[in-house]
Order: sequence, then structure tokens, then C-alpha cells
Amino acid sequence: MAHYTIRDRDMEKREKLYTLWGEDKINEKEMGLLRQKTKDIPAPFDAAGGKDIKTLVEAFLERDDAFGLAAPQIGISKRVTVFKNKNLYDREPVTSERDYDVLVNPRITQFRGETEIMMEGCLSCPDINVEVERYTEIKVKAYNIKGQKISRRYTGFLARVVQHECDHLDGKLIIDRGSRIQYPKEKEEFFNSIFQMGS
Repeated sequence: MAHYTIRDRDMEKREKLYTLWGEDKINEKEMGLLRQKTKDIPAPFDAAGGKDIKTLVEAFLERDDAFGLAAPQIGISKRVTVFKNKNLYDREPVTSERDYDVLVNPRITQFRGETEIMMEGCLSCPDINVEVERYTEIKVKAYNIKGQKISRRYTGFLARVVQHECDHLDGKLIIDRGSRIQYPKEKEEFFNSIFQMGS
């Protein structure tokens, strides 16, 4: 889930980010991976699973423009996500292990509380924001980065972040969840053609 859309000069140094579109064209290959339902990482974690988790965490720690990151967003079709758990709006990259959560093979087991509608951005859907309805409280079962079974409860905006990241693991994106989409006026023709909203 993105803080907001930015053009970052050091993108070349980062892990490649998979997007549905870019430079006014659809990224068919990347879309295929982003739309796949991911596979679980076998527990206990083997070397390959551990490497995928480490790659995702390192990619996330290099960024300052995201609340979270899911493995498919960097081309890994595995069920793992990482996200900030505090100081969500800080523009500095996360540096402490206490400031982020890693969920391996997460399953949302409970949706509770009211639902809330908010605009969301996504690194894999650049230049748009979508109005999305989410639950304000969820319970998740998963493995942590050490391979231990955990159960976590998330509330408020953090519950939204976790639901957004878990959607990625099921091949779903914000454009599947909302109806009202905002995009820049100068890209209206391109996005109208994608979303079939034009005349």
C-alpha cells in the first residue's frame, strides 16, 4: 500500500517493482504475476523460502514510499508480506525490526467492527487512488519471520494496510475493490481506455 504517488530518482537501485501499467501501456507479463494467487512458503522454512522472505524484507526496508509490500509486487509469487506497524506516515525508511511486521502464509480469520471507506493508493497501480471499503478490525493467523505460528489482531488504519497486502497474495488489487477511481487529468485518456469509462 503506497503512501502516495512519487517519482523516485533511485528506483534503479531497488528491487524491481511489478506494476499493472507504466509509461501509458499495460504490463502484460507483470499483470500475469500480480493476478496469480500465491503459494504458501513451506514451514519450517527451507533455504528457498528463507531467501524469498529476506528478499522481500530487504526490498521493503529500501523504500520510503510504502506502508507495506507483498511478495508478488517484486515478482515473487509466495504468500508473504511486510508492513509498518507504527510511525506509518514517517517518510524515512524503516530501520528497526520493532517497527514492521512480517506475515508468512497469512490468513485473515476474523473480520470485525464497522467498515470504513477511504482512498487507497498502491505501488502496483501507479498514478491512481481508489475508494475502498475495509473492516476496521481483523484477526490474522500466520508465521512470523522466525517461522513461529502467531495470531495477531489489527485495528484501525493498520487493519486496512494488512487487508490491502493480503489482497495482493490472492491476486487482488485496489481496482478490484472500489468503484470510484481518481487519476491525473493529463492521463485521463489512458485510464479511461483501461477502465472503459470513456465514451
